[in-house]
Amino acid sequence: MGKRVEYTPKSRITSALRTVWMRSRERAAAIKQTNGHCVTCNAKQTSAKGRVVKLQVHHAYHRPNWDRIIKVVMEELLQTPDQLWPMCKGCHVELHEKVDSGEMTQGEFVQMKVGQRTEK
Repeated sequence: MGKRVEYTPKSRITSALRTVWMRSRERAAAIKQTNGHCVTCNAKQTSAKGRVVKLQVHHAYHRPNWDRIIKVVMEELLQTPDQLWPMCKGCHVELHEKVDSGEMTQGEFVQMKVGQRTEK
């Protein structure tokens, strides 16, 4: 087993997003709309031995940009540990209320916490 890295590997994000897509209600509803048939040749989805037909779902208007989606997940959700601040639920809610009301900016909070981290 290899050394565990500090960040979530791109392959793990890709796998998680694929699972979300494959289990999505939208994908299931699209398949249900055609009663499990291919919209082009009318082949029926089946897992019968020797006759396996699996349906894929094509995005009609644009192909998802998986690289961009993964990049957004990494930048917006999976930030580096020094950019993540463990907080109890009460303090977390209070901070968001202060930021949302304009009483404090996100930057002011970060500066305050960075100062506390360096003092320790």
